[in-house]
Amino acid sequence: MEQEESWKTIISSSTLMSLALLGDSLIYAILPVYADNFGLTIPMVGILLAANRIVRIFIYTFISKLVSTFGARALCVIAAIIATLSTFLYGISTGFFPLLCARILWGIAYAILLISTLAYAVTKKSEAGTRIGTSQSIQRIGPIIALLLGTWLAAIWSPNNVFLILAIPTSFSILIALTLPKHVKTQPTQKRHSAKLTKPSILDLLFFIQGYAIDGLFAVSITLMLAEKTSLANAVIGGGALLALRHVGEALAAPLFGSLGDKFGAVRIFLISAASTILGLILISLNEVIFGAIVLLIFRGAIAALGPTIIAKQFDGSDTVLDNLARLQSWRDLGAAAGPIVTGFALLYVSAELQHFILAIVFALLLLSSGSKISPNSFQR
Repeated sequence: MEQEESWKTIISSSTLMSLALLGDSLIYAILPVYADNFGLTIPMVGILLAANRIVRIFIYTFISKLVSTFGARALCVIAAIIATLSTFLYGISTGFFPLLCARILWGIAYAILLISTLAYAVTKKSEAGTRIGTSQSIQRIGPIIALLLGTWLAAIWSPNNVFLILAIPTSFSILIALTLPKHVKTQPTQKRHSAKLTKPSILDLLFFIQGYAIDGLFAVSITLMLAEKTSLANAVIGGGALLALRHVGEALAAPLFGSLGDKFGAVRIFLISAASTILGLILISLNEVIFGAIVLLIFRGAIAALGPTIIAKQFDGSDTVLDNLARLQSWRDLGAAAGPIVTGFALLYVSAELQHFILAIVFALLLLSSGSKISPNSFQR
């Protein structure tokens, strides 16, 4: 019965996140194309799309402490309300500052929901990979639907109206949050060492590079690389399809590789996935853009599940686990926030393909020099 209730909680919290993500996932496809509709310039769009990640960098550890102190349900209710409000604001706002407020609110909501869903998923360490993978798979359903239907609806109605429509299903997340169990507050079992952003582990650095490479460099440059081979219209469609594949890849890969991590060792599968990510970067640098992108996005989902799994298996005490999960996500978001900004300037001097090759070398050097230091304990079965 306890096992059944635990899985029910994971499914509920993941569905909550899936609904909350509707507006955020669509805004990445809408804002660059419809910038004029929102009274924005392209540089403003870049700042807005990075704003929520910048906010999250500085609050993950604080959120983890709140979850440990007050429990996940109370914070999930607050986050669901904030997510609904931010999506609604996308629909009624024009101009940089109102939208910036909406993006900051979303950054807070996402940080709460991410730490909370992970807190529910890692309660049973022996199945942490399977649970985290399943959770992330469910979370991707909302973004996939939003990207496929939302962009089509935006062409029929105004993009603002689409966000107002999405605010309705997003509001259902509030009801789901109210059904979550009261998460047991954690009691510190030893002196607690705060996981600081300024002290990254090897795993944190690998997540930083992955965030920079995939959610930064790749996301910004994919349409430009495709435009070199086909028409702009086809490049936009192809780029949108590949960005949607990012969510599909995570939905399929996260539970599969999470389960493999539970069975064969999380670090072993993580290292294979990281090496495959390097292969994807190299393929893109060699102009095998489509094939390389598919490899890159599939193993992005694998790494997203395996990183938290390694932490869950490595540490004792829920408070320590949440602190280290918060630090991991902070470094990943730092990379994902820096990626678009640096790439935008670097493209003036260095091709996107060469930038992918440079990232592949950096990733490979870090993996070869320090991969064995991630967590030897995770190899034990």
